[in-house]
Amino acid sequence: MAKMKMCDKGHNYDPKKHSSCPFCAVPGLDVRPARPGAEDDTVTVGRTDPAAPDVDKDATVRRGIVDWGIDPVVGWLVCVEGADRGRDYRIRSERNFIGRSEKMNICIHGDDIISRENHAIISFNPRNNSFKLSLGESRGLLYLNHEEVDVPTILKPYDVIELGRTKLIFVPLCGERFQWE
Repeated sequence: MAKMKMCDKGHNYDPKKHSSCPFCAVPGLDVRPARPGAEDDTVTVGRTDPAAPDVDKDATVRRGIVDWGIDPVVGWLVCVEGADRGRDYRIRSERNFIGRSEKMNICIHGDDIISRENHAIISFNPRNNSFKLSLGESRGLLYLNHEEVDVPTILKPYDVIELGRTKLIFVPLCGERFQWE
């Protein structure tokens, strides 16, 4: 049985399946109409919680964090085979490092064939709304749709990525039909 975690509001959830409480909203996230009287129009998203941690002024941060106070999701990986089968991983703008370590942007637990750090990289280029898959600094191999990846390769919706004993399906959010602005 999985060890459950309790959030500040008393909800129990499985931390191996969720990075934060799935029952709570993101603290301090304010979603409101972009302009007064436009309730059915576009929305503006931003951080309003004064208790939310400030970004270190010397740290390098992604554009979305600076502009909106959040790092927006641009797509997902979904594990369809391997120890984390059924789990999803959020892809953020720019470079996302994949490995087993908790330090990685995308941490895949339970597959000891995947390198701890930098086994692979998925990048999203916000200028042209494209995703690429690249081999990291690991000795391990990386496959895209059963073909070995040895140069950065464009990802298309529902491509299958294989590393270690894990298979992931790529699901984009951003592209021709939607972009964060």
